[in-house]
Amino acid sequence: MRLVYSALRNINQQENHTTSPATILSIRYKAYQATCQKYDREIVAIQKYLPGWTPAFNY
Repeated sequence: MRLVYSALRNINQQENHTTSPATILSIRYKAYQATCQKYDREIVAIQKYLPGWTPAFNY
């Protein structure tokens, strides 16, 4: 599942060169959490067939 990737694919173009890698990772993780909340119903439906499945966090 690449929901987070598609939501963040333009972040590299918008990043300020003074932003630390830890801050960028934190922003991406918060986006991952927000995306999971947004698609909570879809995730639950997938987990009916694949117990324990979670969206990948690609950073």
